[in-house]
Amino acid sequence: MEFKTPLYEEHVKAGGKIVPFAGYLLPVQYPAGVIKEHMAVRTKAGLFDVSHMGEVLCTGPDAKANLQMLLTNDYTKIKDGQAKYSPMCNEHGGTVDDLIVYRKSEEEYLIVVNAANKEKDYQWMLDHQFGNVTFTDVSEQYAQLALQGPKALDILRKLTKEEWIPQKYYHAVFDAEVAGTPCIVSKTGYTGEDGVELYLASGYAAQMWNALLEAGKEEGLIPCGLGARDTLRMEAAMPLYGHEMNEEISPLEAGLTFAVKLAKEDFIGKKALEEAGEPKRERIGLKVTGRGIIREVQTVICAGEEIGTTTSGTHCPYLGYPIAMALVQAGKAAPGDKVEVNVRGRNVEAEVVELPFYKRAK
Repeated sequence: MEFKTPLYEEHVKAGGKIVPFAGYLLPVQYPAGVIKEHMAVRTKAGLFDVSHMGEVLCTGPDAKANLQMLLTNDYTKIKDGQAKYSPMCNEHGGTVDDLIVYRKSEEEYLIVVNAANKEKDYQWMLDHQFGNVTFTDVSEQYAQLALQGPKALDILRKLTKEEWIPQKYYHAVFDAEVAGTPCIVSKTGYTGEDGVELYLASGYAAQMWNALLEAGKEEGLIPCGLGARDTLRMEAAMPLYGHEMNEEISPLEAGLTFAVKLAKEDFIGKKALEEAGEPKRERIGLKVTGRGIIREVQTVICAGEEIGTTTSGTHCPYLGYPIAMALVQAGKAAPGDKVEVNVRGRNVEAEVVELPFYKRAK
């Protein structure tokens, strides 16, 4: 059985093409189509419903110590209002999930997890908790909207005060108000663009959605679905759980070294990562130079040798060509190398390129 987000009726009204995704019914696209939605986010602004994401509160005197043990990143110096991304590993160094932690205070943290993993993640936290700490699944209480694109902050300013907009990337204002509604305003996103994610009581979701769309009319704001969310994160080379990482792929192999602090005291999976030594596999970027679109789970061949498998692939509207990410044997392919990818029995030519494929001009 699929759940509906608090914005389901709005998506239907707007002509969204509804599909099941991570246990929810969500729009894959609207009548404008994926390409227009993608380009709106790159050049103007787009609005996404991400209410299917999971939220867990971690509270108590031992909250930080629990995060330190559960997560690979280091939370000792995180400040109030700061957000920090981290993988969460199993004992073998594989990835349980990747998530974001917001610090509200020394003893209160909001953890945002992937929709498809929320039950698994919550159980993992409960199974590994220690000391004076409480983990509470508050997913049902929150709606989450993502306002993304170069015009996103101009639109937001029409509905809120400047002091309620975080100054820095990966920072949040907890007690903000937007369009008269209490919410958390977070300078984060999954598109490679400037913008915010808003967390608010699910009962106010439709009101907020419509207020943002109305405020953004002049700037060209349009609603966007899962299709554009995927093509945008691909251009920005942002990993997606279940593709670029999973229980068998370590965060180091997935190219997330910046969020794995092996120097900190201890965390679940640290021993396994240390014992494994230099990663045997690495994530690479591919630009398709031949004819065809590369998808996931297709064999990558370099100099006649099978070196790995693609993890995601699509045509990217802004770049104007197809791209893919792949997990390959470490050191077998460097930027500039020519490779082939077996697409349904036919080899498609591609070139190894640096990641990310797209980076916004500051």
